[in-house]
Amino acid sequence: MEKPVILTGVRSNAEPTLGNLLGVILPMVRLQRKHAKDYNINFFVPDLHSITTHTDYVSLYKNTINNVKLIVAAGLDINDPQMLVYRQSYIPAHSEMAWILECFAYYGELNRMTQFKDKVERIDFREELNLSLNNYLQMQRKFGENYTKHEYIDFLAMHFAGLKSLVERQEKEATVGLFNYPILMASDILLYGAKYVPVGEDQRQHLELARDIAIRMNRDFGNLFTVPEPWEKLTQFVAGISGVRIRSLKHPQFKMSKSVSDPAGTILLSDTPEQAKSKVLDATTDSIGRINYDFKNQSGVSNLLQIIGILENKTIEGVLKDWQEQTSYVKLKRAAGDLVAQFLSDIQKNLRSISDQDIIDKLSHDEPIAALKANATLLNVQRAVGLRPIINDYPSDARN
Repeated sequence: MEKPVILTGVRSNAEPTLGNLLGVILPMVRLQRKHAKDYNINFFVPDLHSITTHTDYVSLYKNTINNVKLIVAAGLDINDPQMLVYRQSYIPAHSEMAWILECFAYYGELNRMTQFKDKVERIDFREELNLSLNNYLQMQRKFGENYTKHEYIDFLAMHFAGLKSLVERQEKEATVGLFNYPILMASDILLYGAKYVPVGEDQRQHLELARDIAIRMNRDFGNLFTVPEPWEKLTQFVAGISGVRIRSLKHPQFKMSKSVSDPAGTILLSDTPEQAKSKVLDATTDSIGRINYDFKNQSGVSNLLQIIGILENKTIEGVLKDWQEQTSYVKLKRAAGDLVAQFLSDIQKNLRSISDQDIIDKLSHDEPIAALKANATLLNVQRAVGLRPIINDYPSDARN
């Protein structure tokens, strides 16, 4: 009996942050370690998804190779016989299956996808305003009344008007590819009979759409697709190894991101371990004076606790046994800083030992295997919808 398939992947983005490393990549490594014996694991790079929004096209191919290197450096065993590693764009069946699925999905379903709207409105006004207000408070502390509130409000008004103009332009420039993105994701899932697709809350609607299309086409044409497990079951499946949403070290009410000008709050892969530790030691906390896991009232402290948790491979409950109600934020920062510095040092050391050719060789070996599986599913669907003949009816034209 064939093992169930777990599908996971990482996009061809530019240099990752600590948030990417701890929230996405490290959980993938732990997922493999826990389930490799009992499941087939497909790890792929959805590089076609990367061009749904403007990107650095010149660097895209290199970023693809680099991101596979990165997850290997983090501990993924790509030589495990249960593991397939491939690039989405190197298997044409992804694109052709997506077109067929589009013809069985409905405009209303796609129009309800909230992530499309979120990506079109990529600039969060509240985030920008809060950052600006924090700047105002810092400037008031530094300069007193020399910088008046009215002057700062005038500045904010101009700043907000500029952001609104930019978002209006982005709405006009939003691509059809971005709108259709969930259908390509459904193709990625259904081509390989994936049963488990660990995704975050932001991808929940997309997973449910893939399930709806699979159920709809199975009803109309027979057993074409394996229906992936719903999001609720996936959260149980990845319990204890799922990622966390790492926040900015300086503005912990927001996620750590390169898209916001926040260098002091963002740790990059290229930072030295010493630079990373220094940023952690300078992290924003609060004036409460006691350590608790409470993102509403103590977001900075809570962010440090979850960083410690994932790097020590502990649940938050386990971390709190060590830190709950302690009063030294300095000790907490030092503990988190030491863990981050060591993690970054290990990743950077491992990266230096992995060549581009090692990754290209693995991809070149696995992609034809993945293509065979994808093409077999695609052919069944093509026959079901009348694009290819049934073998017994037209044996001379039963080409794959």
